Amino acid sequence: MGIKWRNWTLPVAALALLTTGCVSSSGAEGEPTAQPSTSGAARSVARVCAKPAAGPEKAPAGAVTVDPKVAGDLAAKTKSNPPKTTFWLRPGKHRLDPDRYSQVIPKKGNRYLGAPGAVLDGRKTNQYAFGGTARDVTIRYLTVQRFVAPPDEGVVNHDSADGWVIEHAKIQYNSGAGLMAGARQQVRASCLRDNGQYGINAYKSGDYPISDLVVEGNEIVGNNTGDWERKRKGCGCTGGIKFWAVNGADVRGNWVHDNRGTGLWADTNNNDFRIESNVIEANDGAALIYETSYNAVIRKNTIRRNNWVEGRRYAERGDNFPFGTIYLSESGGEPRVKARTDKIEIDRNVLENNWSGITLWENADRFCNSPANTSSGDCTLLVKNTDRCARPKIATAPLYADCRWKTQRVAIHNNRFVLDKSVVKCTARCDRMAVLANYGTYPDWSPYKGDRVADAITRKQHNRWHDNVYIGSWKFVAHDPSRVLDFGQWQGTTYEQDTGSTVKPRAGG
Repeated sequence: MGIKWRNWTLPVAALALLTTGCVSSSGAEGEPTAQPSTSGAARSVARVCAKPAAGPEKAPAGAVTVDPKVAGDLAAKTKSNPPKTTFWLRPGKHRLDPDRYSQVIPKKGNRYLGAPGAVLDGRKTNQYAFGGTARDVTIRYLTVQRFVAPPDEGVVNHDSADGWVIEHAKIQYNSGAGLMAGARQQVRASCLRDNGQYGINAYKSGDYPISDLVVEGNEIVGNNTGDWERKRKGCGCTGGIKFWAVNGADVRGNWVHDNRGTGLWADTNNNDFRIESNVIEANDGAALIYETSYNAVIRKNTIRRNNWVEGRRYAERGDNFPFGTIYLSESGGEPRVKARTDKIEIDRNVLENNWSGITLWENADRFCNSPANTSSGDCTLLVKNTDRCARPKIATAPLYADCRWKTQRVAIHNNRFVLDKSVVKCTARCDRMAVLANYGTYPDWSPYKGDRVADAITRKQHNRWHDNVYIGSWKFVAHDPSRVLDFGQWQGTTYEQDTGSTVKPRAGG
């Protein structure tokens, strides 16, 4: 899967998460990389990795004590005790048996509490820490590190069981994903740091297997240490968090920073997301990709210094595609898909010194049953049977519309876009907003050939910028990559974008 082609202060909800101390992906404590902002954004954020909350110093009443001096003690005592048992892990480094498949298999309702200094260490030997299908498991105050899950698999909640709660945990220095996700999962106030592929891989097979996911108040930093997009070119298989077919997610109050690649990436038939009050900064790629998905609110986020590595890489090779730091790829609002909104609404965010701004994109050659569909045979949520999207019926209503993921009903308003090219260190191609598509060519039976999709996304699918503030030198791309506009042309009668918006050449100008 992946891409085929290519307000002004931090909200109260995020301020409530502010603490002291910080850690970078290299583990050095100090001030965060964020500098004072011309937009007035807060200078500090939730710093979970440096100063995590401490667990109980004594075993709670009725808890089973786990001894770090006994290899395999945690797994053995989990097996020998009934469901809903609480386990307290003493301070020290806990180990599993040396077999690579050794892991803890919780029972329903089990609780695992780490004492201060309790670490479950895979020693670069064990693949998984916690697996199995038991529901409603809780893990708190525990560090889980140095497990070696294979690509696309995870260390904690390996089998994507439902109802797990992970709080005040450190999940770090693992291969694969630090954490998998199931339905009704809550991940709060945890450090997801320097994992090989993802901090969280929210994936489970089946139709909408993951719903009501909460990711709140976490620090998600330095993930994709394995640089998997280079190993599997175009795989779309990395991110601080990657979401697949999640129906209902609240992602709020997190600090997502310094990940190698994309910060947050929702890919293929996700729906009903609220991405609010996060600080997303200094990721090599886009801050947020929302791809072949539906219905989202992206609100009150501080987004700065993202996409410098990947954006610069494309620009230096002469690619004129406007890779945005918020990138909507074949994604839009759809009233027929039940959600808390029937649009994609991007409002009251601060975007400062990123490589470009917001790109709305639709690949004319990507649709159900097309060989150019990179979503591995998936179809839209309106036509689940891919075989229906075949000629001649695909050329007629309703399949002509419903066999496509469409970038439609997107409202971008009341945001603040700040760009100082001397900070970004660029002279061109880092300064663009865009709404565009390619010229349809493939396959030969496609009903979407030519400019049909480009005309639709630009003028007919209710995509609107309005009431924004632009500071710095900005350009605008409409219809296709060759149409680069100034602000007057963007606002003019042809495109009618950014009604009520203003442009200033610099802060204070």
